[in-house]
Amino acid sequence: MNGKRIRSLRKERGMTLNQLSDCSGVSKSYLSYVERGIQKNPSIDILSKLSKAMNLPVIELIRQMEEQ
Repeated sequence: MNGKRIRSLRKERGMTLNQLSDCSGVSKSYLSYVERGIQKNPSIDILSKLSKAMNLPVIELIRQMEEQ
């Protein structure tokens, strides 16, 4: 999984880490780990929450990560 892609999508939408955390219900520290590549395999539940918060279909998020 490419955490840099999550960061890029978040920033494209003008969201801070705090905002994404608040909107998704995923902790800020966990999001930080994902974006920095410390946590490389978030569950589909986490990816679903993030994609919903960023108004992005989860399949598109996964597909984009696979293409990286």
